[in-house]
Amino acid sequence: MIGSPGGSCRNSHDLGVADVTADLYRQGMAPVVVFTGATSRTTHDRMPRGEAEHYRERAVELGVPNDAILVEPRARNTGENIRFSRALLEEQGIPVSSVLLVSKPYEERRAYATARKLWPEAEFVSASAPMTLADHIRSIGDARLVVDMLVGALQCLLVYPAQGFMTGQEVPQDVQDAYERLQAQGFTSRLIHDATRASE
Repeated sequence: MIGSPGGSCRNSHDLGVADVTADLYRQGMAPVVVFTGATSRTTHDRMPRGEAEHYRERAVELGVPNDAILVEPRARNTGENIRFSRALLEEQGIPVSSVLLVSKPYEERRAYATARKLWPEAEFVSASAPMTLADHIRSIGDARLVVDMLVGALQCLLVYPAQGFMTGQEVPQDVQDAYERLQAQGFTSRLIHDATRASE
């Protein structure tokens, strides 16, 4: 099971990923947990030791044995979350045929598409905390930031496949229309403004 923030500048802002991962571990869904992620401009204050380390601490508090957890502290984007976690598991001699990816709800598709591109030999299933938009806004405390992150996450699904960062994903027309309306309303702080130079 890999618990990751699921994004470069769109990293996780709280410990929800760790909470979900711990719950799934306690249900027997995976024998090994990998928490992956450095810190970023949006998480530095809340997670100064890096996201993966804060996730590990939270999971241990919730009853996950420390020896069942691997920490990958360098990843700064979704592609690195996958590549570095895979390398860590290989270094530890842990064979992997399937992976349960845990991320924020709006990052599930992105994490899955990136993993399928970078680790095609494994089978992937995505998971996240079941929550409403209102719940997520309350957990972050900033409605505008949440919508900005949603818009940015969708942009990745639209532009990254052509750049080879992830597999293509079908985006319904009504979702694309909403994405364009939100951009026009100014929800653009998490957009890659030069998508041709983006790195996943």
